[in-house]
Amino acid sequence: MALIDALKWRYATKKMNGQAVPQEKVDYILEAAQLAPSSSGLQPYKVFVVTNQELKEKLRAVSFDQSQITDASHVLIWAAWDGYSLEKITVVFDKTIAERGIPADAMDEYKARLWGMYEPLGQEWHANHAAKQAYISFGVAIAAAAEQQVDATPMEGFIPAEVDKLLGLSEQGLKSVLVLPLGYRDESNDWLVNLKKVRTPKDEFITEIK
Repeated sequence: MALIDALKWRYATKKMNGQAVPQEKVDYILEAAQLAPSSSGLQPYKVFVVTNQELKEKLRAVSFDQSQITDASHVLIWAAWDGYSLEKITVVFDKTIAERGIPADAMDEYKARLWGMYEPLGQEWHANHAAKQAYISFGVAIAAAAEQQVDATPMEGFIPAEVDKLLGLSEQGLKSVLVLPLGYRDESNDWLVNLKKVRTPKDEFITEIK
């Protein structure tokens, strides 16, 4: 399915039917999320994949009782770094250096400049910036799911602190940012399934500056 057609087909599914999504489709969606761009290539987030039904029930309880959580085949959770540090940046850059086979000091100047910008901005800015990077990956995953004709429901409607507890995220220096249940639409019980997709008209959405 062409991307534009896939995006026209998708919608924020309100009711899922519990059908399992084939693992190869889930793997495709996760690989797309992994390949998404991020600022300075840091990828300051991780994706957690939940299939355990008992855990999904607990997640639903802290997600305003949204049934897609428990009716989904897989629940993807993006968790972003709770802050930047020179040590974290160094780990990423060292891996890049090793993978590319370039001199060990090749990125030292850039790393120093980057940390020099980030350090004084503080923990709150760090967490917000890392979360913005997670949103990019999240958007790519949604598009990939549509390509695979897998339904997905983008969610910010949950209690982050409670999700963090359930997944033990604080101990990993992470904070939950976004949730994406994957599954298949329950067409007979989803009030949104047949409603027209509405978007801002192109002539209002796009401004060309020549």
